[in-house]
This record gives sequence, C-alpha cells and structure tokens, in this order.
Amino acid sequence: MNLQDSHAVITGGATGIGLSIFHALADAGARTSLLARNLARAERAAGEKPGARGFRIDVTQPESVEACFDECVRVQGPVDILVNNAGAVETLPFHRMDAQHWRRMLDVNLTGVFLCARAAYPAMLERGKGRIINIASTAGLKGYAYTAAYAAAKHGVIGLTRSLALEAARTALTVNAICPGFTDTQMVREGVQNISAKTGRSAEQALEELVRHNPQKRLISPEEVAQAVLWLCSPASGAVNGQAIAIAGGEVM
Repeated sequence: MNLQDSHAVITGGATGIGLSIFHALADAGARTSLLARNLARAERAAGEKPGARGFRIDVTQPESVEACFDECVRVQGPVDILVNNAGAVETLPFHRMDAQHWRRMLDVNLTGVFLCARAAYPAMLERGKGRIINIASTAGLKGYAYTAAYAAAKHGVIGLTRSLALEAARTALTVNAICPGFTDTQMVREGVQNISAKTGRSAEQALEELVRHNPQKRLISPEEVAQAVLWLCSPASGAVNGQAIAIAGGEVM
C-alpha cells in the first residue's frame, strides 16, 4: 500500500495500539503526526520514522484540540487520515461510580473523539475525501461488567461513527470504527495486575479471565489492529463506511 502524499494524524499515538498504527501508516509512506498528552514521548516515537512529528494535545479540552490541529496542518499539511485512538479505562462496580468517574470516561473516550473529528471533518468534507477511523472497543458492542462508563462511552463512539458516516456518504470520505478485544498493551497488563492484587489470583489466572471472552483464548496484538486500520485507509475499502469492525478472535457480539 502506498500512502505517500497523505497526512495521517493519530491521537494517543505514542504508546500501545496507537504506536503500532503509527508504524503501519508511516511504513506505508504517510506523513504522520503523533498527538499525545506527553510531548516528549510523542516526539521520541516520531523520531523513529521520517516525515513524522510529535504534538501535544489534551483531547478533552476544545482549546487544546483546536490549537493542536491548527499546528499540525500548518506543519504537515491538510489532514487526510484521522485515527482517533486516545482513550483510557477505569474499572469500578456501578454502585461505586460517582459523577467524576463518569465524566472522566466520557471526556477522554467520547468527547475527545468528537472534538478531534470536528477539527478534521470540515476540511475533509470540503475536499470530498478522507478517512476517519475511531478506535472503539468490543465494550462498545456488548459491554463488560465493571466498565459501565467506559462501555457507555465506546457505544457512543460507534453511534457517532455511524451518524457521521451517513452525513459523508455522498463523498469519498469514510468514517469507520475498529473494535479491538483485550489487546496486549500496557493498559491491559496493568489491568491484569489490578485483578491479581484485588482478587489474590495469580497473573496467569487474571489473564485467563480476560482472554476467556476470545474464542482463540489469547490477547489481540496491537499489530493486528494496526493492519485493520491500514486496510481502511486504502482505496480498496472505499465502500466500507459506518462500520464497527471487531478485531476479537471470533468473539460474538
């Protein structure tokens, strides 16, 4: 695949799934902008590939998003591909959730997607082409216990994806969501540690609890998610619009 002359923006692009997406798109020739709260980490990761730049962003703050996208466009050119990957998860039983927890999960996982899409969408629509790819979760398709706020946010991402896709459907701009199952990232490794600490189970038993949802009985690799994103950036995916694609080893939603 050749993405030369394309500018790809990846939020949360300095670690985990976002970093693998960055490598895949950069290796396909795209100019890449890595957006993260930690500027030093974004710049360090961007230094691994030619044509890449790191930028600081707080996806929960409209002013930060607007300023960051303005700078990205000034430095790297118009945005052709937007991958909304930034996110976070906190687990709690529903009866222990407060309004602050609820807002944190919606702010970073849903409002952040809205703000970044709003920053890139008008120019894409004017040009009549582009790709917006939102990294949701299987939690946005089915939900999991102890993640009510996170799952609600990810369900919202899928609703936003489908609605925006319909608005852009008469153009060559497509909007899709990728829904990974539990993926081999630092976030999941920390989750395994938390389960182990709270339940007294071993790390191996805690991991088994997570992968039991996956018929292949394994974690998804970040690279598998990145390859799905890469395909959605290709001309061959032009008829794929408004979809929520599960990368989950056959987990039925």
